[in-house]
Amino acid sequence: MITDTHGQYDRLGPGASQAGASELLKSHYAERGFLPEQDPLTAFPYDSRYAVIDEVGRDLPSLLHDVGFRAYARELDIPSWEEPVTAETLPQLRLYYLRIGFLASAYVNQVGMEPARMLPRNIAVPLAKACLLLGRPPILSYDGYALYNWKRFRKDQPIRLGNIDTIQNFVHMYDEHWFILVHVEIEAIAADILAAIASVKRKFAVDPNSDIGTELWQIESAVRRQVEVLKRIPEKMDARLYYKTFRPYIRFFDGVTYECVDQAPIRFRGETGAQSSIMPTLVAFLKIPHQRSALTDHLADMRNYMPIEHRRLIEEVEAMPNVRHPRYKEPFNAILEAIASFRRVHYGWAQEYINRWTGDPRGTGGTPYMEWLRQMILETEAYQQR
Repeated sequence: MITDTHGQYDRLGPGASQAGASELLKSHYAERGFLPEQDPLTAFPYDSRYAVIDEVGRDLPSLLHDVGFRAYARELDIPSWEEPVTAETLPQLRLYYLRIGFLASAYVNQVGMEPARMLPRNIAVPLAKACLLLGRPPILSYDGYALYNWKRFRKDQPIRLGNIDTIQNFVHMYDEHWFILVHVEIEAIAADILAAIASVKRKFAVDPNSDIGTELWQIESAVRRQVEVLKRIPEKMDARLYYKTFRPYIRFFDGVTYECVDQAPIRFRGETGAQSSIMPTLVAFLKIPHQRSALTDHLADMRNYMPIEHRRLIEEVEAMPNVRHPRYKEPFNAILEAIASFRRVHYGWAQEYINRWTGDPRGTGGTPYMEWLRQMILETEAYQQR
């Protein structure tokens, strides 16, 4: 039985024994950002014992239209993950987690039904085992919903809207594809941010007084490009459809018992962009101070839902010297303004797509998101050099 719902995850997962190695300086971060080093696996081999969950995943958007979906799901024979976790099997484990994570969230939060209070054994046990191996809580999070959930139409073309699609969805509507894929392109752009931060780290290792102005402007440019992608949300995503059709599936679990895993009802954060590692890395690099509050406690908790290697990278960046210096006032402030702009656009979409449709002040992560988004904007702007 798995009884520790948070503390264990910092100690487990692929590569856990290499905690002292530099994550930031690994070349794939400069090429892929926080996306996987290789494009995600889209399906298991046809003769794999795990291929059955690909079929369930493909059928899931249709199955969820049936009031008998939960009865069907309880009868599924889901194979337990039995492979050693290696560089070769990790893409398969991620796909396994993605498929079962979607199934679990679909079961608990099926639209039109009251939230389920028990995740049945045939789903709970495989999900808990896979997530324990990945070093993360047993619920679908941003990594499974976005980082591992895409494919390219043309492998020789960039990871960019128009050339990417999702692997798994909750609904048939393209609106959900678009919502996920906007985040995927934003993550791809983050490669330039991580490349610049890695360059700063290398320069400082040689000479702490090195000129890093070029790198700071590179970061500002990348964040600006991310803002432009984020602005594209309305192009193919209807606010009414988002709120009523697929957003409910990524909500938090509250008081859910995992049968044969943990007898106590548990609460896990739902999928949210706060589980992306981009902004925490920028905050760590710039040393942006945020007043200790429920918000900062929440953001600290969000790290538990990130891949272990991303948590280590953020910690590595936190340990770097402070780059806030009069010498770099212009590019430093430009980055802060770009981040604030990103947060303002995010705030606007939260208002348009969520807040106007509900009296519930909680987001999918279970937080007072509008109040907290406003606080992040104000504290980012206040850190500019005068």
